[in-house]
Amino acid sequence: MPVVRDLRVLLRLTNFRRLLAVRLLSQSADGVYQVALATYVVFSPEKEASPGAIAAAMAVLLLPYSLIGPFAGVLLDRWPRRQIFLHGNLLRAVLACCTAVLMLAPVPEWLFYVSALCVTAVNRFVLAGLSAALPRVVDEERLVMANSLSPTAGTLAATAGGGLAFAVRIGASDSDSDVIVVLLGATLYLCAALASLRMGRELLGPDPDLVQPHLMAALASTARGLVSGLRHLAERRTAARALAAMTMLRFCYGALTVMVLMLCRYTWSDTESEGLKLLGLAVALSGAGFLTAAVVTPWAVGRLGQYGWMAALAGVATLLEPALALTFAPVPILIAAFALGLVTQGAKISTDTVVQTSIDDEFRGRVFSLYDMLFNVAFVGAAGVTAWMLPPDGRSVPLVVLLAALYGLVAAALLRWHRTGGSP
Repeated sequence: MPVVRDLRVLLRLTNFRRLLAVRLLSQSADGVYQVALATYVVFSPEKEASPGAIAAAMAVLLLPYSLIGPFAGVLLDRWPRRQIFLHGNLLRAVLACCTAVLMLAPVPEWLFYVSALCVTAVNRFVLAGLSAALPRVVDEERLVMANSLSPTAGTLAATAGGGLAFAVRIGASDSDSDVIVVLLGATLYLCAALASLRMGRELLGPDPDLVQPHLMAALASTARGLVSGLRHLAERRTAARALAAMTMLRFCYGALTVMVLMLCRYTWSDTESEGLKLLGLAVALSGAGFLTAAVVTPWAVGRLGQYGWMAALAGVATLLEPALALTFAPVPILIAAFALGLVTQGAKISTDTVVQTSIDDEFRGRVFSLYDMLFNVAFVGAAGVTAWMLPPDGRSVPLVVLLAALYGLVAAALLRWHRTGGSP
């Protein structure tokens, strides 16, 4: 099969394998840590989680960094990316240990959220760097395939880490399960930091003449760099359109995520462990959708183009999302988790490729930080809308209909851009 042959070629590239190893370890740790946070906030017996509480937690964890994310991107274009992976993962290992301590200590809850916020902020920084560094280890001819394998493999690693966290959480005693899961995540962050040392300091860019080693010099140029990055993106309409469509798809996926959380917590189960098992199954099926997207996207893009493939995915979601979700039953919604995982990841692979091929190397870091900012804002916005529309049992016909309409609007816009020659 062509896909298998291309994957074999990519995996023969030593530096690609090493960068992929950092991504897999880092994102598996993300999966472990995020499940620990979700179960601590939503499934702890002493907490009565509501859509509003979930939205507030997402806002605390994501929104502050979303507002400063582009400024981090300017630094990302000036510091050696290998060093970001090394020091960023070491910092996250330490911060995750702090989170574990705060879970045990009788401290105000806001301290826990501050610790989690710091881990999440560094996480966005590392992920943007991984995407910006990928063209440095793969030639442009194989970049679509690399974007199918690398980010999707990372997402699958996060899913696997989440599954491991669920297993540990269910198997451990109630008193220490969340702490054990967080410490597992800290260990994986440490492994990711060590794995980055297998690559040369200057390998992943940016070019040495663009690097500003002094922190104050880099910070002083942040505002100017942000403006130039936005101007560069505005001149690349292909990338800007792909980012806009992906942001809306992320919004829909975030809203459905909150809905599934509430259904697992209050509607489909009578016990905490049963709800966790159902949520874990939903996460696994969504991960299977990500894997399927990695296999089919290169083939589909070759026949439909980037915008054409994204339009087809959004069109499928327009039909499937209401047909399955309006039942509010476990089996149809678990099927939807697979289908919408495929839709979201397939669109993300195309968007990553469009941005990487349309944006000049010296601007990639800040543009990918903007990309992450849009991701976070979309997810927080989705949680806020869901908190307003969703009852405690997780069943809301208006929400499902609204999301179907948004999928349809995205599909129509992408199809129009594709037909007018805007598809790359």
